[in-house]
Amino acid sequence: MSDEHPQWKPATLAIRTGHHRTEEGEHSPGIFTTSSYVYENAAQAAARFSGDEAGNIYSRFTNPTVRTFEERLAVLEGGARCVATATGMAAIMTTCMGLMQQGDHLLSSRSIFGSTVILFDKYLSRFGIETSYVPLADLDAWRAAIRPETRMLFVETPSNPLAELGDIRALADLAHEHDCLLVVDNCFCTPALQRPLDMGADVVVHSATKYLDGQGRCMGGAVVGDEKNVGEEVYGVLRTAGPSMSPFNAWVFLNGLETLDLRMKAHSANAAALARWLQEHPAVSRVHYPGLDHHPQKALADRQMKLPGGMLSFEVDGGQAAAWKVIDATRLLSITANLGDTKSTVTHPASTTHGRLTPEQRTDAGISDGLIRISVGLEDVEDIKDDLARGLDCL
Repeated sequence: MSDEHPQWKPATLAIRTGHHRTEEGEHSPGIFTTSSYVYENAAQAAARFSGDEAGNIYSRFTNPTVRTFEERLAVLEGGARCVATATGMAAIMTTCMGLMQQGDHLLSSRSIFGSTVILFDKYLSRFGIETSYVPLADLDAWRAAIRPETRMLFVETPSNPLAELGDIRALADLAHEHDCLLVVDNCFCTPALQRPLDMGADVVVHSATKYLDGQGRCMGGAVVGDEKNVGEEVYGVLRTAGPSMSPFNAWVFLNGLETLDLRMKAHSANAAALARWLQEHPAVSRVHYPGLDHHPQKALADRQMKLPGGMLSFEVDGGQAAAWKVIDATRLLSITANLGDTKSTVTHPASTTHGRLTPEQRTDAGISDGLIRISVGLEDVEDIKDDLARGLDCL
């Protein structure tokens, strides 16, 4: 699928791929809101269910609108197959269920989304899968933590919420040396800014709820990779267990993908301008953004990302009280934990997205009580600065 239109650029692929017009000749992909499909005869029904004939069976795992989204995202990521799921967390869960088994060991970067930590520690452990955590950027720590039973390396890069980077190519080489799979959460970058499969990763997961949609309208997730791991194993979990994406949500995401390239460039430009302003503000002690020259992994960001993205975080002295004062003073920014929206959003990670972690886990992940995360939207950046200044100028 990734070689189907090698001459087209990403912006074109995001608009033109995946849609197979029906006899109606529709210019925009339709929404197939049907639970089941009619067969020409009993023999065709049997052939569909057995896999001897391709075609729609049941919308839990075969739906034309969902399939269009899957094909388009697979092309954008450079993968052979995509499996769409109900949420981003469902994508991670389905990946783990499809590719791991009792007795396996999962090695993860420490700075990951709080719900992912809960999934790994509380729920996967019930089924005999143990998880260990290492610093994202410390390749020696990764190497030392791999065991004979390690099956999967899991990373978010850039990380949530500190914008730390993992060297995808180096981690892929390490994983393959030890017969492991590298799974990359590409939610913050999307294929518009970063393509982990090109750098050796085996599987990419997404929360389509974020930038792939772009306007905070629907829930969804996706897993992208090869025919074996994703096309058979992950798909098999979806077909059986059913954490499926709805046709309407897939249609919304298809429309989101059409503007993804433009939006990610604009998000990055706004975020870079805001990050530079924040690092000069006297109330801000530190800014976490891979586009800044002082970021310790600026060279890696330049090498593996087209642009540094629309997510940043910053720290203020005074802990939670000071952070909440800044957040509560905003009038333009939306106080919400969602991200990747045209509307800028602000949240306090220690009490929201990572609030279910223990204080020790948050400390290990570098998430202080004075940390504030911004998903920089597409408003005029001067208005975003003015809104944050309401609280920052009072600290």
